[in-house]
Formats: sequence, structure tokens, C-alpha cells
Amino acid sequence: MSNRVVFGLLFGLVLAARLTHRSLVWVEEAYPAAAALQLIQGSELYRDLWFDKPPLSACIYLLWGAHTGWLLRLAGAVFVTLSAWLLYKLGTSLWGAREGLTAAVLLAFYLTFGIPSAVMALAPDLLMLAPHIAAVWLIAAGRPFWSGLACGIAFLINTKALYVLALCLLWNPAAVLAIALGFALPVGASLGYLALRGSLAAYWMQVWDWGFLYSRESFVQNPVTEGLRRTLNWTWFHATAAIGTGIFLAKWRKDARAIRLGLWLLLSTASVALGSRFFPRYYFQLLPAVTLLGARGLFLLPHRLRIAVLALLLIPVARFGPRYVQLAAGDTNWSDLAMSQDSAEAARIILQHASPEDTLLVWGYRPDVFVLTRLRAGTRFLDSQPLTGVIADRHLVNSEPSAPELAAKHRKELQATEPTWIVDGLAAFNPDLAITRYEDLREWLNRYSVVARTRGSIIYQRRITAPSSMPAASRGTQ
Repeated sequence: MSNRVVFGLLFGLVLAARLTHRSLVWVEEAYPAAAALQLIQGSELYRDLWFDKPPLSACIYLLWGAHTGWLLRLAGAVFVTLSAWLLYKLGTSLWGAREGLTAAVLLAFYLTFGIPSAVMALAPDLLMLAPHIAAVWLIAAGRPFWSGLACGIAFLINTKALYVLALCLLWNPAAVLAIALGFALPVGASLGYLALRGSLAAYWMQVWDWGFLYSRESFVQNPVTEGLRRTLNWTWFHATAAIGTGIFLAKWRKDARAIRLGLWLLLSTASVALGSRFFPRYYFQLLPAVTLLGARGLFLLPHRLRIAVLALLLIPVARFGPRYVQLAAGDTNWSDLAMSQDSAEAARIILQHASPEDTLLVWGYRPDVFVLTRLRAGTRFLDSQPLTGVIADRHLVNSEPSAPELAAKHRKELQATEPTWIVDGLAAFNPDLAITRYEDLREWLNRYSVVARTRGSIIYQRRITAPSSMPAASRGTQ
């Protein structure tokens, strides 16, 4: 079977799996998609829009018009196949087509049978995968300038790309200037553009200052214990690749590149630990090294033992496979979809009565409401983190702000705006952070009336038309 046929089948299977998610919008992908929608409608990142991720993580959604449904899932399948092909090229250059193809298949497999919200969402941690692999392949192939260029592209998706840049510099210290020049080209062009558009200072504030705050303010009480626990869980579901990696490392003296590859593994592990949160999506930075070394390690095993280790792939299939069957059958009754379904209900109510020129503010971290309504943001803010100062990874259960002064400044700015609709998607989960609890917003909020409720959202409309114009049937449940 030719490699083209293998990758064609791989793409078809990945696409089939992802299309079962075509009716879902995971919040991790909704945030960059919401930002891209505002770009389409004329806003500038950072200057007109608070966005705490690097620019390419939003701009890539422009390629398919920030649409959801089958277009988003097709983009995901293309991305997974591209990443697998890049890993194939790296593995082939190091050892041969056998190892390269095995690594590619393992990568596509693990990007299918994993935590759905992580493997489906084209969010920064996943999007960085392709340029990350490309950078390592190019430095291994003796093309340092292009490796640096790939690092620069990765950096414009996720700031953790600095770990990849460090690896490439250590891989070939003699080519520091070429790597640095390649890195500087896309990064310099991007920063220059932001400067010309008056967005550079806002970029630093939102991506770096807020990012440093996010990294410092971990909700994890015992990061070492939590890190070990989550890493062991991840290793269990990636047992085939992890065992293969262990075999490779045990026999490292037989491979002249083992020290460099081991350094890749070490730096990737350090990246996962950054911020002490250990979310499933953080492990995407570790996945390419583990799958590649794991593929090589599998072929250092006797045939029967190799088959036994490959049989461990049934663990993630058994854990995550049934959901694809459930989705294909139309069953979406999952607890981790409850908030997403509530956002869809809120969006449906708004769309029944909204005009195309209407604008929206979402209170809480519910960017999927923007994506589902495709309304223009009525403020700079796509969520309430910069308005409450409470980071989204804890704001459902904790009301202590990490940046109270900045939040107060942003709420003052908010009072000069008049979005047509407000969706408070936070009050039902943490009443202390409800939009009505902020005294400095009380007079501003008096311009609005509650026109509908869902199980998890309160929908406000600006008093231009009488609130009673909304039919009672759409007022939802209390």
C-alpha cells in the first residue's frame, strides 16, 4: 500500500470521526472563532478587541470564514493529517519510512481518541502542533533558517513555542544566526503590522501581561501531586507510545541523536508544567516527541511483544470511541455539553428577534454565543474575565479577582458602550459574579430589561423596543 493511500485513508477516517462533532461548538474553539468573526466585521485584534492569545490563533479561522459545522471539522481533519504527514517526514529522515509512518498513524490516532474538547478544538495548543513538528523536522534536516521560520509561526500561535525555539537552538548551536533570522521574519512582520495598526501596546498587555498573570495565578493547590496524577493518567491513555518511548530511551546508546531527542522530550515536559495547571490540551506539546520516539521504540521490540504493546491502543478506543457512536446516533446528553447547549439555546432566542446590525456582550466565558449568533461585539470584550478580573479557569466557583484595578478600569470603559443584547452566562453558576452584583454597572444596566432566561443564562435587551415585544414563549425557564 502506497503512502498516498495510507494518508488518504487516514484523512478519511479522521474526517469521519470529526464530522460527528459538526453540530457542536467547543468553547476552546469558540474563543478564536469569535475573535475571527470580529476581524471579518472590521475590528482590529487587541486595539478594538481584547484577545489574550497570539494573533494567528484567531486569524487561521479566517480561512473558512469562522464558520462552524462541517467546514470547521473539515479544517480540523486537514490539520491533523498535515501534522501527521510532517511527523512522517521527520521520522523518515531520522530512521526510515517504517518509523515515520507508524509515528504519523499514532499521532492521528491520539488526536482522535482523546478528550473531545481538546482533540476537536483548533485552539492554540493544538494549532501549534504542525509548526512545532515542522521546526524539529527542518532543524534535523539541516535547514536552520526554515526551522526558525517555523518556530516564528508557532510563536504567533502559542507563546510556548519558545520551548521549541530553545530546542532548535540547542540542536544546532552553530546555526544560531540562521535560526534567529528565520524566527524574526514572521514575528517581526507581525509586530510591525500591529505597530502600524496601533495595536502593539495592547498586544503586550493582553497576551503577555495577562498571560503572566494567568501563569502565576494557578488554582492548583498541590501542583507536584496534581502534575504527577494527570501525567500518569495521560500516560495510561497513551501507553503504546509511552512504552515505546521508554524502550527507545533505555537503548539510547544505539542512536547518535538520542541526546537531542531526549532534550526535545525534556523541554516539552517542562512546557506542559508551565503554569501548574496540567490541562489535557497542554500535553499536545509533548505528544509529537512521545509518538515519534514511541514509534522507533516499538521496532526495537520483538515482534510478539510489539503486538502486545500495540494492543494497548484499545484503552483510548474503549474510553473515547463510544462517544463517536453516540454522536452519530444523535445522542448529545453529556454533562460536559450542558453549558454549550445552554449557549445554543440563548443564541436561538436572540436570533429569533435580533437584527443584523445588533451587537452583543457576553458576561462569563461563553464565546460560543458570538459564534452561534454571528453578531458583532458591542464592546471590546468577548468575555467577562477582563471585566471581573477573575480568570475563567476558576470563575464558576471563585469570586476573588486577580486584577481588580484593571477590571474596574474596564468596567468604566464598558459604561460608554451600548450593546443591543447582554447574555449573563455566569450568574447561574456563580451569583457573586453576576453582572447585577457590580455597583459601578448598576446605572448602566438600568438601560436594559431581562427578556428571557434559559437554565444557565439571563438575556438582557437594551430598551429601544418594549421588552414585552418578545413573545412569552421565548422567555425560557426561571
